[in-house]
This record gives sequence, structure tokens and C-alpha cells, in this order.
Amino acid sequence: MNDLFAQRLKSARRLNGMSLQDLANALDNVISKQALHKYENGEVMPDSERLQDLSKALNVRPDYFLRSTAVELSDIEYRKLPKLSVKEEARIIEHLKEYLERYLELENIIGIDQRLQNPLKEIDVIKSNEDVESAANLVRKEWQLGNDPLYNVAQLLEDNHIKVIPIQADDEFDGLQTWVNECYGVIAYNETKLQKKDRIRFTLLHELGHLLLGEKFGKITERAKENYCHYFAGAMLFPKTALIKELGAKRSKLHVQELAALKKEFGISMQAIVMRAAACNIVNEQYRRSFFTMMDQMNWRVDEPAEYTGEERSNRFDQLIYRALAEEQVSMSKAASLKNVSLAEFRSALQVMI
Repeated sequence: MNDLFAQRLKSARRLNGMSLQDLANALDNVISKQALHKYENGEVMPDSERLQDLSKALNVRPDYFLRSTAVELSDIEYRKLPKLSVKEEARIIEHLKEYLERYLELENIIGIDQRLQNPLKEIDVIKSNEDVESAANLVRKEWQLGNDPLYNVAQLLEDNHIKVIPIQADDEFDGLQTWVNECYGVIAYNETKLQKKDRIRFTLLHELGHLLLGEKFGKITERAKENYCHYFAGAMLFPKTALIKELGAKRSKLHVQELAALKKEFGISMQAIVMRAAACNIVNEQYRRSFFTMMDQMNWRVDEPAEYTGEERSNRFDQLIYRALAEEQVSMSKAASLKNVSLAEFRSALQVMI
């Protein structure tokens, strides 16, 4: 029991981005740094009063420290800037693990085992953008998406056995993907930074490219992998067949309002549409360069003159909690624990919904 508590305490501290001294300060030194060190080494267990103090300081429920659901992450691939600190990276990983522990425990209670079957497992090594286009088309076929615009990418991924986790993090972090216990696919994104929904969608599908194609890249540079995953995201959002249908096979230029309308329909940025059009030889390289020059001149590179306003969040985790509650597979208290809120907060939320 001491070892389990020790590991959980260390995880909770990292989750909050705290050092041992930071935690001692947050506790007003009711528990000293030395005592915390002994807790984390498994030498001592706190009594119930001190456990409550730790729960409050670390913003977790007391039963967090006794949760035994095992989560093992495979190698994690990030979209991050070099300035992302080691401390912040550790906090992101602990947040990911904590959420997944609750998620997998909930699925286990209900009796769900949603292992990801990679639809691209049997394809050959990726050698070109055309190979990536074919891979995106295969995913669309396997997931029965046709060439239609994708509504709510986060929900789409969850429906296809990939857990999507929004994380609040520093601006140096965009997203990541990994496998959990070698069988569950996971994608996380920085909801603090990626507030525009077209950016969220593109990031999620970029990470999907890494997740599904990772073993198919062969020995290429990291930059080449990133370029292929960018291409994959664009192909998933706006398939070549649909692109040609909407724009025509050959164009000399595109109208800003035309691009704005397509952005609102397909949930992909105007800039990504032009990149797709150039990659598919609908417009030439000279037009692509002139378009981005115009975007710079108009200060539209960050804030484009049109917004995608569709839904972009999965409700699956909450839906499973309410399912377990309705089937009396969990108590109200356990549901609150899985939701990681107090019992009073959970009951209050239920009353608001009714």
C-alpha cells in the first residue's frame, strides 16, 4: 500500500507542476518537505487528516491516492517547441495518465474494451504524398466517411476507438499521440493554445497521421514525417475528389470568399485549402506564393477573415459515466470520483441538466 500511495503522490505533485518545496508551501508547512519526501519514498503513510490536506493542496479526491488502474504509455510523439520545459512536459504526461486511468476504469466497469485496430496496418512504407493520400482515403473508407465534410473530429476519433484528451498547457505545446498499454490509441491537444476549431481539427488529424502511420515512415527525417502528417490531415479534411469537385481540376486563382465558404463547410483553414489545391496541382506554385503574400499583407495568417464554428469536442466520457449511473454499475459517489469532482459538484451538475 505504501508503494502505491508513494507513486500516486509523486504523480499528483507532477500533475500540478510542483516541487516538494512547492507542495510544502501550499500546505503551509503543515506537512514538511522532509515528511513529503518520506511519503514519496514509501517510508511513511499519512493519516486520514493529512490525506485530506494533500488532496486539497493537489486538487484531487482522496481516493485518487489508492487508484490502482495501470496505465503504461508507449513512446510519446509531440508537436512542441524546443522551449517546452521538462517540468511542463512531466505535468502534461501526468495529466494524460490520470485522465486515462479514470477512462479505462470506467470502461472496465461497464464492460467495454475498445482496442484500436489500425486500418493502415497492412499498407506499404510511405514514400510520397500520393501514398499519404491513399492512406487517408483508406481510413475514410474503413470508417465509412465517404467524401463528405467531417463533423466533430474529436467525436469521430472517439467513435473509432481513439481517446481524445484536451489539456491546458503552455504555448510551447500543441499536441501529442501515443499508445496506452500497447492497445489503446490516444491523442491529446492543447486547448489553451488551440482555441480556433479548424486548428483543433487539423492538429487532431495530424496526430492521427502519426498514430496510424508511425511504423510506415521508414528511415526519414522528423521534418519529413511532419510534412507527411500535415498532408494526411489535409487529405482527411478535404479529400482530393471533393477538392476537385468544389474547385475544378485547374484554376488560375481562387476568390477569398470562395475559400471562406469552403472553410465553413469543411472545417479546414483557407490557407490549408490553398496548400491542398497546390499539392493536387489545381493551382500552381506561383499562385500559392502570391496567396500567402496577400495573407501576410492583410494580417490574416493567424486570424483568417472567416471562422469555422462547428462542434469540436467529444462527450463520450461523460456519456459513459451517466450510462454506468443509470445501470447502477456505479454509485453517485463513484461517478463523482470518475469525473474527478466532489460529490456536491456532481450532484449540482446533474440538477442543472435536468
